[in-house]
Amino acid sequence: MLGEKYTLDIRPTFIEELDRAVAYIELQLGNPSAADKLIADTYDAIDRMLSHPLVTAPRYSPPDVRQPYYTIQVGNYTVYYIVHDHIMEVRWFRYSRSTRDLSENPVYNTSEP
Repeated sequence: MLGEKYTLDIRPTFIEELDRAVAYIELQLGNPSAADKLIADTYDAIDRMLSHPLVTAPRYSPPDVRQPYYTIQVGNYTVYYIVHDHIMEVRWFRYSRSTRDLSENPVYNTSEP
């Protein structure tokens, strides 16, 4: 595990979920600096974890998936990823209150007020 190199693979679902959260913070809450900080903090946390993605215990293991999910906390949000074949695959970005059931992710209203 030590000295191994991992490749980062960010799935489109993660990007869409992060974009929705950022748009909500920026447009509905009117706080573009907090939205920018969320993006920066999220990618910084992912970059830090990339050098040792298996250091923590898996947090979520759905019955129909072979690889367990690992998590990274970023403020009130959780990043879910799996590790396989030296690839850290980032899959979901969820508001932490909705992490009990990964099928539930809040729908952010991003239309202009």
